[in-house]
Amino acid sequence: MEMKETPGMPASRIMEKSLHVPVAGAGLFVKMYAHISERTGEDRPTLVFLHEALGSVGQWKSFPYELCKATGCDGLVYDRKGHGKSSPMDKPRSADFYAEEAVCYLAGLLDTLNVRHPLLVGHSDGATIALKFAASFPERSVAVISEAAHVIIEDVTLDGIQEARRQYESTDLGQKLSRYHGDKTDSVFRAWADTWLSPELASWDMLGDLHGIRCPVLVVQGAGDQYGSRRQVDAIAEHVSGPAEVLWLEHCGHVPHLEKRTAVIEAFGSFIRSVGMTA
Repeated sequence: MEMKETPGMPASRIMEKSLHVPVAGAGLFVKMYAHISERTGEDRPTLVFLHEALGSVGQWKSFPYELCKATGCDGLVYDRKGHGKSSPMDKPRSADFYAEEAVCYLAGLLDTLNVRHPLLVGHSDGATIALKFAASFPERSVAVISEAAHVIIEDVTLDGIQEARRQYESTDLGQKLSRYHGDKTDSVFRAWADTWLSPELASWDMLGDLHGIRCPVLVVQGAGDQYGSRRQVDAIAEHVSGPAEVLWLEHCGHVPHLEKRTAVIEAFGSFIRSVGMTA
């Protein structure tokens, strides 16, 4: 597909293209951002955005573009299998979901697109997948920005999911999600809620995996996050083997990149520059 200038940004020097990429039998919808002038070649990482449990490319809004513009990095954001414009789910989600997403789909996507220096920007489930990838492929990961990740099971997480389930059954939440997921909306929601609330996941954690992460990590969370407490942040910072920074945001909920956009772009940009691959 031909690249086109990002709508509404005529002076951006960033071009955008959308395509479907075949990975492990699925067609993953991908949106890519590329700087078309003043390129610095291999000295900048590619920002790889991984969405939340009920998320999609569209639900990031303009944030990926804005962060790419602020840092001079190229970027890609994609719909996981079963989400948005990607192929639908063809089997129930397993308790080993994070490993499958990191080792099979994310690694396969990066290989197919020849992304050699990924800097992972993950939100919620996407952040957990990003951490899993960095632990599985420490030599491939430039850095991780982990926003509202889950690495242990907490009561606040399960309570938040139970409340979301009630809202899905009694409000227009499903209708709102269908704007992004269409006829896949029910399967997206059920896969998230049913997996997290299953007895099989009751004792899950990924603390042991975190020791394999050697790259720099920025751990981000809002103080008012309805799906996780400060325990998630501290567990990540304490267990990774590489350097870790914490961005703890007061008066902020589960989606800092939308709720505190200006502060988040500034902090993310500073962190990205600090890893030594940006001008």
